[in-house]
Amino acid sequence: MRIAVVDGQGGGIGKHLTEKIRQGLPSEVEIVALGTNAVATSLMLKAGANEGATGENAVVQTVADVDVIVGSLGIVLANAMLGELTPRMAEAIAASKAAKLLLPINRSRVEVIGVCSEPLPHQIEALVNRLKNMYGG
Repeated sequence: MRIAVVDGQGGGIGKHLTEKIRQGLPSEVEIVALGTNAVATSLMLKAGANEGATGENAVVQTVADVDVIVGSLGIVLANAMLGELTPRMAEAIAASKAAKLLLPINRSRVEVIGVCSEPLPHQIEALVNRLKNMYGG
């Protein structure tokens, strides 16, 4: 299984996702860190990603070749993350055939109705559990 973790700005969410995925899934699971900036990519690499790349073209090219994409809801919203997530990135992520597991973090003035507001650690735990189920146990 090849998982892309997409994050930007300070990279904190991507760092936590990468750490928990690395801890929760077998070592043969490949984690690709895709940052909208070098800081985000660097933090995800330090957290255990196998490889990483930064910027629009890296995101656009890589999301077409992964099994699962994880990140906050903003990664499918053009100009999210204070403009770091470009329309081209959002389109490529949304159009990718990969499964998308998105955390409903409300920073882009988009609210998903019917979703409980949970602390970030609980959301990440639920995401990792879903990945375990997708992986086969």
